[in-house]
Amino acid sequence: MSQTRSDIRLLLDRHGIIPRRRLGQHFLADPNIVAKIVSLAGDPSGARALEIGVGTGTLTKALAEAGFAVTAYEIDERLRPLISEVLAGREVEVRYGDAARIDVSELGSGDSWVLAANLPYQVGTSILLDLLAGAAGLRRCVVMLQREAAERLVARPGSKTYGLPSVAAALYGAARLEFRVPPQVFLPRPNVDSAVVVVERTAAPDPLRKLAVRAASAGFGRRRKMLRSSLRSVLPPPVEDRLREAGIDPSLRAENLDADRFLAIAAAIREAGG
Repeated sequence: MSQTRSDIRLLLDRHGIIPRRRLGQHFLADPNIVAKIVSLAGDPSGARALEIGVGTGTLTKALAEAGFAVTAYEIDERLRPLISEVLAGREVEVRYGDAARIDVSELGSGDSWVLAANLPYQVGTSILLDLLAGAAGLRRCVVMLQREAAERLVARPGSKTYGLPSVAAALYGAARLEFRVPPQVFLPRPNVDSAVVVVERTAAPDPLRKLAVRAASAGFGRRRKMLRSSLRSVLPPPVEDRLREAGIDPSLRAENLDADRFLAIAAAIREAGG
């Protein structure tokens, strides 16, 4: 049984813990949403689950009960006794430290990993994109993020929310927004709405895709400029000629290009020795 608001209050009070907003500690207190996330994580057979931000352990415990081998990260050492209580008897490896420093080589192509997590708002997008770019064994991500961040991840070219996170996610997978989550299902209640996004891995990490992210970063760094200007820092001259050779109109802006076109730019950069 996943934790309710009353369960979480009792746990926090018993262990003398006051949530810290600077750590993004808004603990999920809705068993139905926990069940949805676990269901979206898919078949646990032969799979390993990576969770970032154990919190009070409600999702961690549910993943283990579903049959996943779970490796979970928690930055807040104060939660260690609480987590030990909640996960007693469960086959879960909890690592205390900063998840931004995960050794992605541990999530190699020899294993099948699923990221299932309620990610901290401040760093959630960067953690997700770093894992997609480096963890070859990661096949699916089911993550809760601030709603605006979730919408940026799934945005399409030409939309107001389309940007670097949209391109970076599309270079490695197919992202979709599954459902929105209201603030009242958390304890304490955040000031923003959340949403759950699923990213299905479609491409393994490789140097060309990292170069495409670099090109997108340059393009969106000067998003009001045409590509002939915004890409000068990454694409050796003659910039316009190289773009045309790649089949791209130099007068377009970064917001007009999908992930495949940024891959074409990356190939042009590599060919030019950039």
